Amino acid sequence: MTHDERSRVSRRRFLGTAGAAGALGAVTLSTEGLVAPARALAAEGSGSQIVPFYGTHQAGIVTPVQDRLMFAAFDVATEDRAELIELLQEWTRAAERMSVGRPVGSDNTDQSAPPDDTGEAVGLTPANLTITFGFGASLFERDGQPRFGLAGARPAALVDLPVFNSDVLDPDRSDGDLVVQACAEDPQVAFHAIRNLTRIGRGVVTLRWSQLGFGRTSTTSPVGQTPRNLMGFKDGTNNVKSDEAAQLQQHVWVQRADGPEWMTNGSYVVIRRIRMLLEVWDRSTLNDQEQTIGRVKISGSPLGQNGEHTPLDLKAESGGKLVIPVDAHVRLAAPETNDGAAILRRGYSFTDGIDPVRNQLDAGLFFIAYQRDPRTGFIPVQESLARTDALNEYIRHETSGVYAVPPGIARGGYVGESLFNR
Repeated sequence: MTHDERSRVSRRRFLGTAGAAGALGAVTLSTEGLVAPARALAAEGSGSQIVPFYGTHQAGIVTPVQDRLMFAAFDVATEDRAELIELLQEWTRAAERMSVGRPVGSDNTDQSAPPDDTGEAVGLTPANLTITFGFGASLFERDGQPRFGLAGARPAALVDLPVFNSDVLDPDRSDGDLVVQACAEDPQVAFHAIRNLTRIGRGVVTLRWSQLGFGRTSTTSPVGQTPRNLMGFKDGTNNVKSDEAAQLQQHVWVQRADGPEWMTNGSYVVIRRIRMLLEVWDRSTLNDQEQTIGRVKISGSPLGQNGEHTPLDLKAESGGKLVIPVDAHVRLAAPETNDGAAILRRGYSFTDGIDPVRNQLDAGLFFIAYQRDPRTGFIPVQESLARTDALNEYIRHETSGVYAVPPGIARGGYVGESLFNR
């Protein structure tokens, strides 16, 4: 038996075991080893570290932003619709287990086979793990040909992003048929999630690219301090918040009238790996930095105003000049400048060592933005920024992608069920 064949047997063994037990929350495990410690931790006062997996919307969108990220994009290697659905079912079951601190699968003691779970999360709490799934345009069609019986199912909002100024995109580190966003308070928990989904998918999907992130750079919570990005500025002060129900309905969640039906209560996510030219930034004066962003670096207040959360006064002048410059980042990104367009951000800082060509830090912002429709959300905002944003002198966009994020998962269902059962 080949390695891929053994992997597929392992996948189907897990699927059958979980399916026979019914809803995952009711699966009873009898093996020792990996199972007992993880179960004990899940039951031992860690309820505050568990984010509900099932619901109207997928977890990991308005969930309070955790401190660590691993994001991964996959290409589907099979053209078999049933095999893809089987994988999505198994990914769903595995994700639900990991979100409550349980190991993947139930057979982790058979000495003659690889264990179902890789084991590095044993002894760790669930750490508020959320696993969020998205579908790229190439899942629906490739080279003009429909895939997996999904002809006509691609949402109109799932558009190809235009090429913007400051784009220096790496095609091998962009796009993808499927994406998975794993966020947690513990980096090993997030890594464990992506590693195990990758292992489960072997033979059906291939890992296209991935990105680790740390230090959340925006917040979805109405409480707590606004985090800072690697440029040292508070980021996401005016972000859509989880308690703003009307704002979420208007700007984040797909409505039934938007179509298609299978995307109702879903969202769309745009990701951008934005390299910060930190060596150049660090040689800029404090005044230049604040004029570029449009905020006071230490307090986060808009220029000319007091208090971080004071609304931007885009008309304020001093000495006949606008206090917030015409090319300042906050001005060009503001809803008031973009016909009310707003997005929900939950980006992360990243550092991937040294760029060997320039001998500079390879670091920056892994931008993640959820919205109801990229055509009225991210795209017009980024077009405004790309044209005249003073920040463009200090950044480069190197990775890009836009994905349909299906609605939440019903207990006993699987991610994307509304699409494949439409």
